[in-house]
Amino acid sequence: MSAKHRSTEALVPDPAAAEAAAAPPPAGSHDAEQGPPELSGQGRRVLVTGASGMLGEHVARRLVARGWTVRLLQRGHAALADQRNVEEVRGSVTDPDAVARAMEDVDDVVHLAAKVSFAGDWDEFVLTNVTGTRTVLETARRAGARNVVFVSSPSVAHTGTSLVGEPARPADPVRARGHYARSKAAAELLALDADDEQLRVTAVRPHIVWGPGDTQLVERVVDRAAAGRLPLLDAGAALIDTTYVDNAAEAVVRALERIEQAHGQAFVVSNGQPRPVGELIAGFCRAAGVEPPRRRVPGWAARLAGRVIERAWAVRPGRDEPPMTEFLAEQLSTAHWFDQRRTREVLGWHPEVTVEEGMARLAEHYRRHPRGGAALPATGSTPAEPA
Repeated sequence: MSAKHRSTEALVPDPAAAEAAAAPPPAGSHDAEQGPPELSGQGRRVLVTGASGMLGEHVARRLVARGWTVRLLQRGHAALADQRNVEEVRGSVTDPDAVARAMEDVDDVVHLAAKVSFAGDWDEFVLTNVTGTRTVLETARRAGARNVVFVSSPSVAHTGTSLVGEPARPADPVRARGHYARSKAAAELLALDADDEQLRVTAVRPHIVWGPGDTQLVERVVDRAAAGRLPLLDAGAALIDTTYVDNAAEAVVRALERIEQAHGQAFVVSNGQPRPVGELIAGFCRAAGVEPPRRRVPGWAARLAGRVIERAWAVRPGRDEPPMTEFLAEQLSTAHWFDQRRTREVLGWHPEVTVEEGMARLAEHYRRHPRGGAALPATGSTPAEPA
């Protein structure tokens, strides 16, 4: 039996092995104590692309708090730009002139801007994710920037089978699944190939980032569940890891601060708390006051349906994301969790917000900003429970 069809119990790691994979390094083992000093933001300007997204905004806010002057590059005005020590250049990473303006007098770059979707034209993914990344890298070098953190995705090394306690495998644009993953894999290879002593580059791969105000994952899960359009694939038993947004943002900032130790390498970032996907979905739904899904569909059937839907979507696209794609079905029915020891040692980072605390914060967010306008009771802060 393949790993992706095993029961939840079969996929749960040995407790001792899981603790070793997720635990922070022993005291005294961090490179910071013996290696080069960490980068300080004082007197430095950092360009952040893609700060209009949830993760990008959290990263930008942390950089400001750490002393950087932050310049944003995005198409529209960001409320964050009205704050002290935040500048704004409007434009796209696909526009070389806009990137050149944004890169003036910049010391460091955090590149998050990307086309993120389960469907769409391949050329659009290439334009934003590959060509846009190349433009950022080449312009950064010409402008004299010194450090780049490229925000990638673990999907760049996911070839459709389960990933159980894996390290950060090399990006694979040939075998990665879906236009997004393949284009990000190609972009990550470009980024790491650009690394040298003149321009130091590292790649950070936050895995399934979520949190309050998340419109990419949580809101779509909740909306589909409320509409009865979210089945559990293989009973929701696939064991996956996720990353609470505060933890992901801190890891990205730490990658910049520890660029001397991290450059030339890719790091997978997650909470280090694998959970059955059905439990996570149920937690999102309960936080929002929505009944968790109960309908079950075999993973193989969902993957087949996703393949058919993708072909139909290519001919006649809908207004939103397709209800299922082959890539999405694989993500919901295969295990993917990672060995975090190397990430935590090199970045000197450890997640501070657990899945359970994150679910409580999500419930509080929905209590203050309820779906449909009616406030939820305070008891809506119940953390995730098994589906």
